[in-house]
Order: sequence, then C-alpha cells, then structure tokens
Amino acid sequence: MITITTTINASINKVWEFWNKPEHITNWAFATPDWHSPKTENDLREGGKFTTTMAAKDGSMSFDFEGEYTLVKQNETIEYIMADGRKVEISFNETPNGVQVIENFDPETQNPEEMQRGGWQAMLDNFKSYVEEN
Repeated sequence: MITITTTINASINKVWEFWNKPEHITNWAFATPDWHSPKTENDLREGGKFTTTMAAKDGSMSFDFEGEYTLVKQNETIEYIMADGRKVEISFNETPNGVQVIENFDPETQNPEEMQRGGWQAMLDNFKSYVEEN
C-alpha cells in the first residue's frame, strides 16, 4: 500500500462535507491545473458507488475514477474498492492542528509507485487548499 497524508485547518464536519459532496469534489479532484473534474456522482453508503470524471482541460483525454464503498463511518473512515479491484482506505482524524487525512491505496502496476504517490498527493494537496480557501 502507498500512504499519503495532509492536515487541514478546518472542522471535521467541513472536511467531511467537502470530501464527499459532488459540488465540492468537482473543485479539487485533479492532480494538476491543466486537468479538471467536470462530473461527479457519489452515493456515500456501504454498497454505494461513486464516479468522478477526470479530464484534461484541452479535451485530449479523460477517464472515470470509480468504485464501490465497503465501509463508511461519518467523520472517521471511508473504504472502497476501485473498479479495477484495488482497495483504498481513508481516515479523518481530529488533531489540535486540524483534521489529518490519511489515505492508503493499493498501487496499480502500469506506473512507478513514486509517480502514483505524487499524483495522489497532489490531489490531496488540492483538497487541502480548496477546503482552507472556501
């Protein structure tokens, strides 16, 4: 598993809402400024499914990031299985410095792990900035 983390200066309720509501996900779920997430659907419950379309702003490529939730504990934990079978675990921990988000995910085999870590961390950093600025 690969682990990434950040601490966000916001309340646990705000972090949870911005992580899970489609109107917020479309504002942060991409790794670089030349990409965006034009569409998201999220059924946040065990057995529920999600899909986020990630696309290059120039229209050259896009893909759907999707999966099914296996565990949802409000303001604490989300676990899901991606469409390709890889597992993801996310924990939200209140600390004196804000909410620590820890994301663990199974790497895929097409790209180096450091590249995957960098892409996922960039998206998590976008999330932190979006929450703290809004």
